[in-house]
Amino acid sequence: MCRVTTRIALATCEQLPDLDPDDQPLINLFRKIGIEAAPAIWSDSSIDWTLFDQIIIRNTWDYTNRLGEFLAWAKSNKSRIRNSFETIRWNCDKIYLKDLASAGFPVVDTQFVSGGDSGWDPPNTADFVVKPTVSAGSQDTMRFPADRPGSKRNAQDLINRIVSHGKTAMVQPYLAAVDEVGETAQLFIGGDYSHAVRKGPLLAPNVLAEKEHGLFLKEDISPRDPSQAQRELADAVIAYVARSFGTPLYARVDLLDNPYGRPVILELELVEPSMFFVTALDSAERLTTLFTE
Repeated sequence: MCRVTTRIALATCEQLPDLDPDDQPLINLFRKIGIEAAPAIWSDSSIDWTLFDQIIIRNTWDYTNRLGEFLAWAKSNKSRIRNSFETIRWNCDKIYLKDLASAGFPVVDTQFVSGGDSGWDPPNTADFVVKPTVSAGSQDTMRFPADRPGSKRNAQDLINRIVSHGKTAMVQPYLAAVDEVGETAQLFIGGDYSHAVRKGPLLAPNVLAEKEHGLFLKEDISPRDPSQAQRELADAVIAYVARSFGTPLYARVDLLDNPYGRPVILELELVEPSMFFVTALDSAERLTTLFTE
């Protein structure tokens, strides 16, 4: 009798047909445990997705401008996709921050602006940030000096641009801790804490930075040991996700300390987060071995 090999699609985008370099080792790691894994472009209509036993979303970083198409694709593969379709549908729009805040989690102060709404005010900080609620890689994201003449007008122009694309804009304070100590991104595999990295500042005032492959900004990444408060908050967030949608295969919780030194949530990444496997020995292998259990 022929042995049936498990086949896994590592979903990616047209700009990265061979996956992001950080995810490429997954192919050989799966092979070592007898699983055939291959990159597959999510928007390629020629692919028969039923030939795969499971689909792991990895580098689908162009979906933010094709959200309806992406969600339709994910829903059509609902039985085999990881993270789950329900998780993806909830997490693809940063309005999920409202749900986290309602659940009692400390979230960075956020004003959501949609339609013709101009009823927002610059936060009471030196700088503030405007970005879409559906975005990846700092797309259409800009930092504005709050005390500079014309900043609110320029920010409104960006908001209008975001809204004209059918999206909702968000206005947040630019927390100075990102310049001093950087963000703390904690990575989870199979619901368990794996490792953490420091993410350095990306945004210069009044500049829309150039993105690599047109997808994301080049990041300043290094390993980091989170504080106890950061660990406890990230664990609580993942527990909330598990209760709401089931245990995620992968997750990233991005935190930054507020002016009072307490961590707040910037983002919860459950759709297609960079996992920074290269910064943590055996982390990619730990993800693949979950499929042997």
